[in-house]
This record gives sequence, C-alpha cells and structure tokens, in this order.
Amino acid sequence: MENKIRITFGIIVLNGEPFTRYNLRALYPFAHQIIVVEGACRAAEQVSSPNGHSKDGTLETLRRFKQEEDPDRKITIVTAEEEGHPDGFWPGEKNEMSQAYAKRATGNWLWQVDVDEFYQPEDIAVVVGMLKANPCIRKVCFRVLTFWGGPDYVVDGVYLQRGGHNFHRLFAWDEGYRYTTHRPPTVVDKEGKDLCNIKAVSASELAGNGVFMYHYELLFPKQVQEKCSYYAKQSPELKQLNNWAKDCYFKLQHPYRVHMVYHYPSWLERYRGASPPAALQMMEAIKLGKHPGVELRQTEDVNKLLKSPLYISGRSFLKIVSILYSAYFHARVSLGRWKRCCFD
Repeated sequence: MENKIRITFGIIVLNGEPFTRYNLRALYPFAHQIIVVEGACRAAEQVSSPNGHSKDGTLETLRRFKQEEDPDRKITIVTAEEEGHPDGFWPGEKNEMSQAYAKRATGNWLWQVDVDEFYQPEDIAVVVGMLKANPCIRKVCFRVLTFWGGPDYVVDGVYLQRGGHNFHRLFAWDEGYRYTTHRPPTVVDKEGKDLCNIKAVSASELAGNGVFMYHYELLFPKQVQEKCSYYAKQSPELKQLNNWAKDCYFKLQHPYRVHMVYHYPSWLERYRGASPPAALQMMEAIKLGKHPGVELRQTEDVNKLLKSPLYISGRSFLKIVSILYSAYFHARVSLGRWKRCCFD
C-alpha cells in the first residue's frame, strides 16, 4: 500500500514582503495545503499596524495570491480576528499563531516554514521520497544556511555550530496530534509523546546528503531592523540587538560579532553554492524595481572584509576554537547522561 505524503505547510508571518509570493510559489507544487497565519502578537506591536497587521502589504499580497495564483484552492489565510481576537493582535508569543495553522491541517505531515526560509525544489523532492520510503519517521530537522546582507554571503559562528543551525521543521501529523510550542517547535502524538523522541531525521544526516534550509533572515536592512526591534523587546538576553544592528550589521565595526545572537563569536563567508530559484527570482525582481521601497544592503564593506588576510586568519582561528568548544560541550553533555544512567 502506497505511503502517500500530503504536506500541510504552516506559515506565520508579519511584514513578510518581499518574500511572500516567492515562498508561496516555491511551496505550491509540493503542497496538499498551505495555511498562512498573518499578524502580530503584542510583543511585535512596535512593528505592526495599530490593528495588529503587517504594515508592508503582506496581508493584501496573500489575498491577491489566493485570488490569482491558487487554482487548486490550497491556500488558507488566518488572522487573529477570525480566531476571536477583535483587536487584531494574537495572544501569547507565537504559540497560538502556530497552533492556529496546526489545528486546520488536513495533511499527514506538517511542515513549518518562516516566510524567509527557502528550499531547493529537488531537496523537497528528496525529503518526500525519504518519508515515503521510511514510514517510521516522525520528525525531520534541517541544517540552516543563514544569509547575511545579500545572497552571496553567509554567517556562521559558535552559537550556530553549537546547534543553533539545526531547525525542527517537519512533523508527522495525525488525529490527536498537537502542536505544543513554537520555541522550540514541538509536536506531540495522541499519547503526548514528543515526536523527537520517537524517530527523527537529524539535520546532520540531511546536510550530509546536501539538503539544507536556505534562511534569508539577515538579507534586507528593513527586515533586520524589524527583527531586532522585536527580539530586543521579547528576549531579555538580546536587549542590545538594536545596538548590534547599528554597529555590526549596518556597519562592520565588530566583524566577529555578525550574528544576531551576539554573545558568541561569529564570522562572514562568501557563499559559492547554488541558491533556490525562488530566492533568485525575488532578488532579480527587486533589482528591476518591482518591489519599490525594498532596499538592498550595500556590500562594498563586506567584499573588502572578505579579502582581508587578517580577517581570513582570524576566522580560521575562530573556526578551530569553535570545533574544540563544541567537542568539549558535547563531551560534558555525554558525561552527564552517563552519570545519570549509572547513578540515578
């Protein structure tokens, strides 16, 4: 009997332009269903409209896409008003937004996607084939490539290599399953068991087969400003994010603190691999002026930095330190587990 894969893509979005239409077009051929939950929670009210919606036309783009580019009626758009919140704001801190798409899911797989996350079409096909061939899989994680300032640059660092570059994104879905938390994304089965503890495909396994998530989270100046404004308010440990943006993104005053989790050393590298077609189409449209108001970060300073022998040497040193630190960290975790097994 064929193991038919029906994927419900779940997206929560606020101020998702210019990504929105390109992401939907990329997912559409693989989708059984796409549910987009639009709007702000209260922690994001400083970057939303007074009634809790996007300020950049995202909701209008979604509605136009549904009207003009959804022949198979795969798209569902959900707002806070439809969930009984007349002020337009979502309660809580994104758990409720994710649960809003999860409870509407009719597929047998739930794939969480942020609007700035893209995949190679052939990689999605590989993952679908893997799910068909291995019906015991309950969860899939992805290794992330994080783009910075343009599609030709990626950021890496100690935080990412300690596990911050592994994202929980794809979950089996069935009657009685529940999406419990957005951070980290967690789905439990009808018995309350975390799918991660049943049968999960690791990000390392997929990365070893050349399958990645392409995360354009630090691509545009407007996007970075809004992210930093939100997370500086939402996360006490990141309260200096606005200063980070000013000193480390818009200016490269601290070129070894270029990831927004700024407590850890990080660095920039030139990206020489292939990019998802949808992301390239978006960048081309911006250059042609089809998205007025979307500014690109100038990259002369990045190119100069990446040619610097001093920076290259410093980056190499940090990579070695990061590898040693990660080995030490994992050894401590393993030792702790061994002690619990032996003495508990």
